[in-house]
Amino acid sequence: MLRIHVSRLDLSRVRMATRPDAMWETILSFHRLRDRRASTVFGKWRTETRARLNGEAQLLAAVVPPRGYFPDFLTPSQEGAEPFGLDVGMEALRDTPADRVRRELDVMAAGRRRQRGVRGTAGRDAGAGRLTAALPAALSEGRAEPLARLIGALRSYHDAAVEPYWPHIRASIEADRAVRGRALLDGGADGLLATLPPMIRWRAPVLEADYPVDRDLYLDGRGLLLQPSFFCRGTPVVYRDPSLPPVLVYPVTHTGAPEFAEAGPWLGRLVGHTRSAVLQAIGNGCTTSELARRAGVSLASASQHASVLREAGLVLTLRHGSSVLHTLTPLGGSLLRGGAPLAMS
Repeated sequence: MLRIHVSRLDLSRVRMATRPDAMWETILSFHRLRDRRASTVFGKWRTETRARLNGEAQLLAAVVPPRGYFPDFLTPSQEGAEPFGLDVGMEALRDTPADRVRRELDVMAAGRRRQRGVRGTAGRDAGAGRLTAALPAALSEGRAEPLARLIGALRSYHDAAVEPYWPHIRASIEADRAVRGRALLDGGADGLLATLPPMIRWRAPVLEADYPVDRDLYLDGRGLLLQPSFFCRGTPVVYRDPSLPPVLVYPVTHTGAPEFAEAGPWLGRLVGHTRSAVLQAIGNGCTTSELARRAGVSLASASQHASVLREAGLVLTLRHGSSVLHTLTPLGGSLLRGGAPLAMS
């Protein structure tokens, strides 16, 4: 179990990430690629991603074990900073001090040795084993070339596994933010922490979470960044190094497999003043009752319009207590802006 100790000062400094973090999504998606579970959500994504990869997985496996600790420096963070986009995250990774790289790779290697001791070494691929040892060793020497190889592999992997699904990922994080934001308005930071996914439990002054190991994390007045993640699954993730800015990465509620929403025949069903008014009324998020009131339609009509918009990929719907909360996807927002897309961030 993970226990995060939250003082009153920390509670006042709890904040929500404003967008997905490209580095966290990239690393966590690599875990999902090798995980056969959750096929309903990730099965099609795995098939499509594997078809686009070209050797990146073998190299990344050298620094991202299938279970247990992976180095904190792979998901950079700065005190008070916004979640990283890919380019900024890669530059932060490139600037990691060599002694920190060496220290965290040593921790990862020790974890791998313990796992091999439990499972034995039968059936291990010799070539993969050599790479698993060689790349971390080269990185630990502090030379630029191995780090450049790793960054190149991460970028290529991101382009294949994450970037094509970014609109869906961003929409899922925005929907989660809408639910948490409403909880914050209704109940303050206590209310916000109480609405996190079921594997996380707020028992003031401790935030408890299911976790692979038993651990206590003391915030010490630094507050906590809540980072929803599309590819996080099962349990939340925190940095191993307690001196790093406290971040709790937790899984969003999935509404379906990541894919591109095709307008196609659905767009024709959107023609008309009423449905356009409903789309505009959703704005930054609202319940079905609020939608009916804003758009001037009946509750049943608001629900039906929201259903069509959801099927068209323009709206995401999540349950919030006894109500449901509708939010616009990037495609829905783009349609309202006349087709102008939001830049990836």
